Amino acid sequence: MNHWIIAPIVLPALLAPFIVLAARYHIGIQRTLSIAGVLALISIAAGLAFQVSDGTIVLYQLSDWAAPFGIVLVADRLSTLMILLTAVLALFVLLYAIGSGWDNRGRHFHALFQFQLMGIMGAFLTGDLFNLFVFFEVLLIASYGLMIHAGGNERLRAGVQYVLFNLIGSTLFLFALGSIYAETGTLNMADLANRVAMIGPEDTVGIRIAAVLLLLVFAIKAALVPLHFWLPSSYAEAPAPVAALFAIMTKVGAYAIIRVYTMIFPPDLDVTAGLHDLWLLPAALLSLAIGMVGVLAAKRLDRLVAFSVIGSMGMVMVAISLFTPEGIAAALYYIVHSTLAGAVLFLISDLVRTGRADLNLTPQPPVVGNALTAGLFFTGAIAMAGLPPLSGFLGKLLILNAAYDTDLMVWIWVIVLASSLISIVGFSRAGSVLFWKAHSIEALEDAPVHQRPAALSYVAVGGLITLLVAHTVFAGQMHSYTTTMASQLFAPEPYISTVIETPGKLGIPSKEDH
Repeated sequence: MNHWIIAPIVLPALLAPFIVLAARYHIGIQRTLSIAGVLALISIAAGLAFQVSDGTIVLYQLSDWAAPFGIVLVADRLSTLMILLTAVLALFVLLYAIGSGWDNRGRHFHALFQFQLMGIMGAFLTGDLFNLFVFFEVLLIASYGLMIHAGGNERLRAGVQYVLFNLIGSTLFLFALGSIYAETGTLNMADLANRVAMIGPEDTVGIRIAAVLLLLVFAIKAALVPLHFWLPSSYAEAPAPVAALFAIMTKVGAYAIIRVYTMIFPPDLDVTAGLHDLWLLPAALLSLAIGMVGVLAAKRLDRLVAFSVIGSMGMVMVAISLFTPEGIAAALYYIVHSTLAGAVLFLISDLVRTGRADLNLTPQPPVVGNALTAGLFFTGAIAMAGLPPLSGFLGKLLILNAAYDTDLMVWIWVIVLASSLISIVGFSRAGSVLFWKAHSIEALEDAPVHQRPAALSYVAVGGLITLLVAHTVFAGQMHSYTTTMASQLFAPEPYISTVIETPGKLGIPSKEDH
């Protein structure tokens, strides 16, 4: 059995309490342990990604108990891509938090950060719906602690709103799990794929309800309109490094939709026919439109970036809702891009905050370090708006190409192109107000003097932008890999057989159990 699969979960789970117990009052030691832990996560995730790159499905049975009786972790191309993306993002977020001093503005930042990584890694690697719920709850608890890090009434109010919305999602998740278990007697994803396919047309009511509830839960996590209300305030008020890490959080919802609705409820399954095209696609198009209109209407830079995340998730969900190999491949390419671009913009907004009175989009004295910050903002805005030459442009082309032969091709093309134009106008307005229309210092002799951002903060932002450039330069190879990934998702038989037929202490379950 390959024990490396559980390492991305166990490592941060052990590191977090160790930081609290042994290094509570030593920020230098906390920083060292956090950076070392994330570097180890990157190495482990890269090793797992290489191991499964040939299509191998790697299984880990906790306590060596066979599925569906025991808990299993499963590594394939999709899950390893997501944990590698998470680990790499976490490294640059940590560097920024250390350079800017955000990690020292409250208690237990690094411990909560590690617990957050544990929840994210577990959600991507689990092969069981109930444990997906468990890791969602770990995410919720850790993310709430990170959101209110450094305190403040506005941050606390946004955190309460965030928790309430996610508790609603958790409640719906429990209802969905109860319905699924009542209908099938299992919550293992591979086992569910077999049992759901055997349900007769006269017994589909319960499983239909469960499928809809699951879609609602994952839509809340992905901030899909009209279930997006928690995101703008929550992300805008969160500390910048936390908001940057949260760029991967909405992708957990997208990942869950891809995993569950290609394996358990595939598009050709009569039981859940129509969910993706009748409901998911219109909601995705609406999310894209509302997100980019929010970019245009935002009066603060942090809220502008938060709405751009909603718009980018709408773009991702448009591609996912096609539920074709081409659409999923395009969505996965765009997920990597939008995660990096969203994190870049959240960190840049904090660079602006460091050198400016506030983040209101009104003319003020020039930002300290104006030229470099303006250049980084320009690059991040190009990436998020989907302009050439960066990967956002290529990702949108892939999505438009995937939608070319669909019945709703005209609607998809019109909304994608129109929203792109709106986002360009919104980011241009913000950039001109922040950097070009700034009042001169000579005209404001009494203007307050703000500090220059730390060099390590610029290194972290520059590192993420370098990854965006690499994602563009190697777009051909990356798209080829996401295409093979999509092919594996639409042919889940090796995944199912690996999980179900691998013996453990209980042996191989009998065919009658299925």
